[in-house]
Amino acid sequence: MALIELKHVVGGYGGAPILNGVDIAIEQSDIGVIVGPNGAGKSTTLKAIFGLLKVMGGTITFAGEEITNSLPDRLVPKGLSFVPQEKNVFTSMTVEENLEMGAFTRTDDFSDTMGWVYQMFPILREKRRQPAGELSGGQRQMVAMGRALMSKPRLLMLDEPSAGLSPRYVIEIFETIVKINGEGVGILMVEQNARQALAFASRGFVLANGQNRFTGTGQELIADPEVARSFLGG
Repeated sequence: MALIELKHVVGGYGGAPILNGVDIAIEQSDIGVIVGPNGAGKSTTLKAIFGLLKVMGGTITFAGEEITNSLPDRLVPKGLSFVPQEKNVFTSMTVEENLEMGAFTRTDDFSDTMGWVYQMFPILREKRRQPAGELSGGQRQMVAMGRALMSKPRLLMLDEPSAGLSPRYVIEIFETIVKINGEGVGILMVEQNARQALAFASRGFVLANGQNRFTGTGQELIADPEVARSFLGG
């Protein structure tokens, strides 16, 4: 059974659909990567899953339960976390305070999870007393991902996690995503560095005009001449 499954999802803003029948399914062991041109509906897909915009048609199920149009405060306790591309840290709070905010739905002792996050992102332990706004872009992205992991999600959704980062941090973020997935967290991410991301994706989805153009493993999509020519820069 798929961990997350979208069937013929239609959705958008103010009654104007951006998604025109998107189909996506991944298991908890998967790293799913959504690629495509600007305006294809990639980020909109993640927002539709997380209840940040209206789904007008189709269904979204998580772990076998329909969650179509459920709000984020209902989804986080079920095991979904979402890291938006922008404004994803509390800049005036310290790193550790940001991480604690990620555990707001939990009533148990989350110190073990905090330790696990620091293990995933060692630099955050070093800088845990610093305001997040003083960190580099790559380090702020680590804070945002770490905060999302504090709720112990089964699915971590990431919107353009490498946007604006130096090549060094892009590699580091991607390597950490693979490690997080290896710890049993499903990944569904939108990524502008399409070829790099598909290289480690177990499932890839190419969107265009709010619809699936191609679906396959990451390697299958990289090897497809039409995908490479039209969406991966040759």
